[in-house]
Amino acid sequence: MAGRFPQRPTRTTVRGGHVAVPGGVPRQGVAAGRRRTWVPEGALDLGLVLGPLRRGPGDPTFRATPDGSVWRASRTPVGAGTLRVALRGGVVEAEAWGPGAEWLLDQVPTVLGASDEPEAFAPRHRIVAMAWRRRPGLRLTRTGLVLESLIPSVLEQKVTTDEAYRAWRLLVRQFGEPAPGPVPGRMCVMPGAREWALIPSWEWHRAGVDDKRASTILRAVRVAARLEEAVGMSPVDARARLEVVPGIGPWTSAETVQRSHGAADEVTVGDLHLPGIVGFALAGDRDADDSVMLSLLEPYAGQRHRAARLILLSGRVPARRVPRMPRGDIGRL
Repeated sequence: MAGRFPQRPTRTTVRGGHVAVPGGVPRQGVAAGRRRTWVPEGALDLGLVLGPLRRGPGDPTFRATPDGSVWRASRTPVGAGTLRVALRGGVVEAEAWGPGAEWLLDQVPTVLGASDEPEAFAPRHRIVAMAWRRRPGLRLTRTGLVLESLIPSVLEQKVTTDEAYRAWRLLVRQFGEPAPGPVPGRMCVMPGAREWALIPSWEWHRAGVDDKRASTILRAVRVAARLEEAVGMSPVDARARLEVVPGIGPWTSAETVQRSHGAADEVTVGDLHLPGIVGFALAGDRDADDSVMLSLLEPYAGQRHRAARLILLSGRVPARRVPRMPRGDIGRL
């Protein structure tokens, strides 16, 4: 029966960057924006490519709709914009609204993995090879936007994903701006650097963000222009620039450049669960640490992030030995 039905998403596969994008009939009667089409070379799965950009099911900057479209609201270098992409018969149809519409349309191929080189990847383990065969449409996105990936990554430092997603949702909805265009539901563009800097301390607290993470974000937005310049650097140099900001370490910089640069080799270290998942999948070692994980991923040098994503997407994860970490809410204090 294997392979006859689509694999059911699990918490691990979702963390690997998978969003269910249903196929359907295009919506009718919506206000037209600027448009372009693009024909990708080879298979393309919108849910896999754009999945890492969604920060939880309630992310106000991201929607996957029943007509098979993926919507993203972004703050581009020329202003706010909304992008809708859909795959119809092997052709990507893109439409955009707002001041950043042209910029977003120009970036469509890159965002959908045109600069990625999946052919450079060679599976070295059976579990990785199986995940690779099952997901031929996996490509690594490159957004070209640093702050957009950096701030939610800071919010995810040392807390549960539910807490981080809640904080992102509340702050973007309260201090962002409505996404331009005929968006589905209540979509918002994240605040600009100045708006982040003006958020009162008590609003960070109400969103469940402790002073350490809030202070890191405030330090980052003060040098936002310098951080955005890192898009033109190599992933290694970009991480070095990000880590100059106090509070941004290897975990956060890796999570950022994986999205902003499409960095195929920047594996996340310092993660609570990833070493154990990789160790269990490749060597049956659920107690693996970062050094063991990096050793196991050494055969994938140059493609270690892709290999780690495929392992997460495989759904092979060690059984839980302790209760789930309780969710905290400092906003209630």
